[in-house]
Amino acid sequence: MKQPEYIIEVNHVSKQFEDGKFALNDVSLQVQKGEFVTILGPSGCGKTTLLRCIAGFQVASEGDILLKGEDITQTPPHKRPVNTVFQKYALFPHLNVFDNVAFGLKLKNVDKDSMIKRVKQALKTVGMTDYEFRDVDSLSGGQQQRVAIARAIVNQPEVLLLDEPLAALDLKMRKDMQLELKEMHKKLGITFIYVTHDQEEALTLSDRVVVMSEGRIQQIGTPTDIYNEPVNCFVADFIGESNILNGTMIRDKRVEFCDQEFDCVDSGFGENTPVDVVIRPEDIYIWATDKNAQPDLSDYDPEDRVPKGKFTKWYGTVVSCIFKGVHYEMVIQTDNDYEFMVQDYHEFLPGTKVGMLVKPEDIQVMHKERLWNTFEGEMLEGGSVLFLDEEWEVSDSTAERFSAGEKVEVRVSFERVTLLDHEEDGVLQGEVHFILYKGDHYHLTIRTDDGDDLFVDTNDVWDDGDRVGIQIAPSSIRLCKVD
Repeated sequence: MKQPEYIIEVNHVSKQFEDGKFALNDVSLQVQKGEFVTILGPSGCGKTTLLRCIAGFQVASEGDILLKGEDITQTPPHKRPVNTVFQKYALFPHLNVFDNVAFGLKLKNVDKDSMIKRVKQALKTVGMTDYEFRDVDSLSGGQQQRVAIARAIVNQPEVLLLDEPLAALDLKMRKDMQLELKEMHKKLGITFIYVTHDQEEALTLSDRVVVMSEGRIQQIGTPTDIYNEPVNCFVADFIGESNILNGTMIRDKRVEFCDQEFDCVDSGFGENTPVDVVIRPEDIYIWATDKNAQPDLSDYDPEDRVPKGKFTKWYGTVVSCIFKGVHYEMVIQTDNDYEFMVQDYHEFLPGTKVGMLVKPEDIQVMHKERLWNTFEGEMLEGGSVLFLDEEWEVSDSTAERFSAGEKVEVRVSFERVTLLDHEEDGVLQGEVHFILYKGDHYHLTIRTDDGDDLFVDTNDVWDDGDRVGIQIAPSSIRLCKVD
């Protein structure tokens, strides 16, 4: 089998700033020639830093970057065969469209005839043929964006880097430009590396999507793989809408969640293994169990919509129903107090009693990233333990198994961490950093003021960015010997 031809290779790249924080942490990525690769993630995840390292505007602290096998880690930007289109198009206001596009060619002393030919070809590619002598300030946002792309491709780069180039456009223009960008990529045949925080944009444009969080790559795959086979809860939650629940893999192809057992297609997890379960809202089949509760269901027969076979059904009541233009989005509370989001072309009014089922292949089972909070600790005199740079009391029965100065592993269950409204009342202080709803509770990431992360299961409602105090009862701390 022929080996893939990588035009860009990012090998174990890290970028650390003066404050000691990592914008990139051991990132590796290979991009094939002619691919359209999108780097996707929330603000602050490191996606723009990665793009700037490839472009040469920032230098990696560790690792190396190769272009067609040659190390360009220390090569200045103007000597790299790449061009960048920025979110702010950075067009020269004193130059017309033609001169903006021709600027790079003039710096390279390209002869006049060749320059005119290449500029006209670039403007034709972006659909701006009749705008050569227009002032750039007279152009719309979409037209300016096309000029910025023309200025980049006229230099015939081997790689085109695009840093959220559509962010400044309105919704309709952004969707139009997505289609045009995809068509341009086909025409040009060059490699596109595109940065965005817009999930729909990434799924629409890309051959492959690179999902990033906290300076690390979470998953790389085709749009279909990323959507249908997320590797963890972050990807499942960030890409589209999801129902994410705690579950237990009973055995191969049999999983329990929502206090019921379901057939699935996953295997290899072992028996009675804690897992996370993901079901997309559009994959839940729904029907009214009391048809009198609906105004008109004469054309609605669930038996025509669901496949034949044995399926586990579960039941609930519609709590809310919102029309989303193409479908209705409903929140359904089950009879055992779990909540599910369901998307359907039929309207089910609040208060309607409904039944639900899901096909085995639409249940996605994932390994849990962690089962509890784990910290490195050290026993102190008097039976307390030091971890997270604080001294914590532990129960006598736990402490008596260890001696002062002994290194220990500290474990705290997610539900045994207490969050306090008044942060000064806690042993530690921090803020809510990430919120994941898991059907009947919230799973929170709390980042302490020292930069450590704790994970908390709670029924209390918190907002992203809320300041909290953190308390852990002595009986909630478990100590283990360090191997």
